[in-house]
Amino acid sequence: MEAIGKDDLKKPLLQDDDAVAVNVVQLSDSRNKKIRTLLFKVSGITCASCSNSIESALGKLKGIESATVSPLQGQAVVKYVPELISAKKIKEAIEDTGFLVDEFPEQDIAICRIRIKGMACTNCSESVERALSMTDGVKKAVVGLSLEEAKVHFDPNVTSTSQIIEAVEDAGFGADIISSGSDLNKVHFKLEGINSPDNFTAIQCYLDALEGVNTVEINQQEHRVTISYEPDIIGPRTLMQCIQESAHESSTYQVSLFIPPRQREIEKEHEIHTYRNLFLWSCLFSAPVFVFSMVLPMLPPYGNWLEYKVFNMLTVGILLKWILCTPVQFVVGRRFYVGSYHALRRISANMDVLIALGTNAAYFYSVYIMIKALTSNSFEGQDFFETSPMLISFILLGKYLEVLAKGKTSDALAKLTELAPETAYLLTLDGAGNIISETEISSQLIQKNDVLKIVPGAKVPVDGVVINGHSYVNESMITGEARPVSKMPGDKVIGGTVNENGCVLIKATHIGSETALSQIVQLVEAAQLARAPVQKLADQISRYFVPTVVLTAVVTWLGWFIPGELGVYPSSWIPKGMNVFELALQFGISVLVVACPCALGLATPTAIMVATGKGASQGVLIKGGNALEKAHKVKLVVFDKTGTLTVGKPTVVSAVLFSNICMKDFCDVTISAEANSEHPIAKAVVDHAKKLRLKHGAENEYHPEIEDFEVHIGAGVSGKVGGRKILVGNRRLMHAFNIPVSSEVDNYISEHEHLARTCVLVAVEEKIAGAFAVTDPVKPDAARVVSFLHSMDITSVMVTGDNWATARAIANEVGIQMVFAETDPLGKADKVKELQLKGTPVAMVGDGINDSPALVAADVGMAIGAGTDVAIEAADVVLIKSNLEDVVTALDLSRKTMSRIRLNYVWALGYNVLGMPVAAGVLFPFTGIRLPPWLAGACMAASSISVVCSSLLLQSYKKPLHPRVN
Repeated sequence: MEAIGKDDLKKPLLQDDDAVAVNVVQLSDSRNKKIRTLLFKVSGITCASCSNSIESALGKLKGIESATVSPLQGQAVVKYVPELISAKKIKEAIEDTGFLVDEFPEQDIAICRIRIKGMACTNCSESVERALSMTDGVKKAVVGLSLEEAKVHFDPNVTSTSQIIEAVEDAGFGADIISSGSDLNKVHFKLEGINSPDNFTAIQCYLDALEGVNTVEINQQEHRVTISYEPDIIGPRTLMQCIQESAHESSTYQVSLFIPPRQREIEKEHEIHTYRNLFLWSCLFSAPVFVFSMVLPMLPPYGNWLEYKVFNMLTVGILLKWILCTPVQFVVGRRFYVGSYHALRRISANMDVLIALGTNAAYFYSVYIMIKALTSNSFEGQDFFETSPMLISFILLGKYLEVLAKGKTSDALAKLTELAPETAYLLTLDGAGNIISETEISSQLIQKNDVLKIVPGAKVPVDGVVINGHSYVNESMITGEARPVSKMPGDKVIGGTVNENGCVLIKATHIGSETALSQIVQLVEAAQLARAPVQKLADQISRYFVPTVVLTAVVTWLGWFIPGELGVYPSSWIPKGMNVFELALQFGISVLVVACPCALGLATPTAIMVATGKGASQGVLIKGGNALEKAHKVKLVVFDKTGTLTVGKPTVVSAVLFSNICMKDFCDVTISAEANSEHPIAKAVVDHAKKLRLKHGAENEYHPEIEDFEVHIGAGVSGKVGGRKILVGNRRLMHAFNIPVSSEVDNYISEHEHLARTCVLVAVEEKIAGAFAVTDPVKPDAARVVSFLHSMDITSVMVTGDNWATARAIANEVGIQMVFAETDPLGKADKVKELQLKGTPVAMVGDGINDSPALVAADVGMAIGAGTDVAIEAADVVLIKSNLEDVVTALDLSRKTMSRIRLNYVWALGYNVLGMPVAAGVLFPFTGIRLPPWLAGACMAASSISVVCSSLLLQSYKKPLHPRVN
């Protein structure tokens, strides 16, 4: 479908459709059914007859919409209705025709993201992951504790998002769908003027019939419609117009853009308010209990009234404490019971189990004391009613502070998502390019190829290309580049960046999920969800931690109770008003509470969340905790030369003839040979040759076509031009074809190679006709980066396909000692593997397709952002701007993050290692110091808060090496 034309741009956004007739589209059966596409390989196809046989066999099957088989590529593309036929049946049908099916996807894989509610520790996230993995059709599930999300890969033919959510809820956690694969480009509209359900049906049918519309969801109660669409085919304004066109003659639909509230922010606010309210309610009851138990008894005669007996030995104080404690235990503390039930039901244990055990032990023992006092006229015993409400209050305070702090860990990501402006100025142009009208619209209504005006100080709404005007754009929020970048017609602009001064007109090229900003956000979200290998330690500890703590608590209780009953320790150790059982019980409860594993589970993911978000805001995209962890171990960095250490825009500085061929003819054969090459040096040679050709009297741009064109990787190209054998490349290519290199040519090559220039030789009919000397300037900060890496105890290496002399000259200029030259793409990967065999973790920095094998082979692949999509896809770290300083930033940030994670483990385990012996009463015999359960609860809460706050300190991270401002 072609882009929206000028006539469409002239139409107002909301038209008066009073005169539009009813137009309900009758859909075919296939339109009502979801159609899927399969792409797979078929071996054994030798000709068009073979492909026709397969297409004919598939065409007879019910449910096959179309089948296309390519005999050249050996590929088949089949569109089918999964409700009528399965992928397995399609495979069997092809094999029945006598062909073998290779690389066949056994199932479609869809991806959805789910918000998980109620996770408290690593045990919880593991339980959710286990429940999801056991669900039929789920291929892979990753659960992020700090992000409170799950990313699920599943087969939509076997299961659905509703069944996945049900599996999470069965495990005892709340779940809501955040997005699915079809949510990448969605628009929401509010509808007015609809009088009956039939109107909704008409709208649904009309939209379903449109090309480019994937799904249509209508909420009749709230009069809303949500449409998933293909931005290359259709746009939101066109959809608005189509909804209006579906109205009856007697009615008009008013359609307006609806922006749904951000669910994550709403849920985070709700969670904060919930914990705050629970804490306040708990304090309302706990404060009087604390006063009755700890304060008034120490202030006679003010506390004497608490000792008045209600019946037998039951006092007013015990009765009041029971009345105040019970709501906290069973109403405010209900969440701990629910969490414990679900944990035990899935044969697991978490923080809720520890808290429920501790508070119940204190509460029900106190109830036992109260009943004994009620039924006896001589019984005396000490109750623990203050332990339960105070413990719950401190834990709720800790959770409240923790969710406040955790909300800050995703601040960097939130700032990225808020960069795009809410509105934009849409221009309508005439045939001559003159502006007819200007309309302010929501940025969500922008369509591809729209012409937008960006005024000084305004944000660029989407990715696009400048078609008119000149300005400077501040891209620091996306790329980390401090200096404003000049933008002229033909230059690309990024959505979310700020136009500094001049007014420019841009054409929208990427919208919605296709924009650089959206892709950065998606990449960072995926990175924050990924689990780092260092977290495995915490996961393993947490798995056995709670049972070990419960066992330790029981041993502690018995260790104090049995010796006390046997008189092993003196009765003077027992505090006044207590007995041996009560003292032992307090020690046991304190051990249960102080050893909660929450902080341990938060140590890694919170640090990774902050670090990946901070890195993204500084122009360094780190693809997950695995890349972050591997990067901190790197001791050797391998740099590609062209486009990485050098600017990547070669220019010809010299052209010389070594035979009697005329310059015009020389340029013609060079252009013919190099025009088909994508190499930057080839493009520079072609550009220079065209200028030389015109300078030497050529009247037109015609040059003869090349025949038998062949690329010799890492050497050059060859072919026939006008019947003559032509070779264009380096010295290695000449040697491969036994072309003699005279001393004159050799001197020319040596002279320029020592100046760090690359020589491109041109041979005609097995004789060198001439040469071009090409230079690619070294990036200004390359030497500074190599020097700084050396100060970080990191060795720099250069690998290039260029010749040795040029490679050594560049290496000397930037300060690199180890060089590998004349290396092809696979050779680069082999060199990386060779360096890894020495036991050194290796990072590879590159920018081109030819660097992809090496990027994959390296422990950490770093792609220059201005490089190719293939290189960026293969890399672990993407440096959005082509600044080499960001190599240092990525490595330094990974080191700082891993250091912070280790510190977090110290905080998390430190409370347990120091707190558990104190809680168990190790110091009590010598110093009289003991840790009451309520104080143990405060320590437990403090450990989680300490870990999150420790991670938040990464927000203050600054680049160790800043770009030089000229």
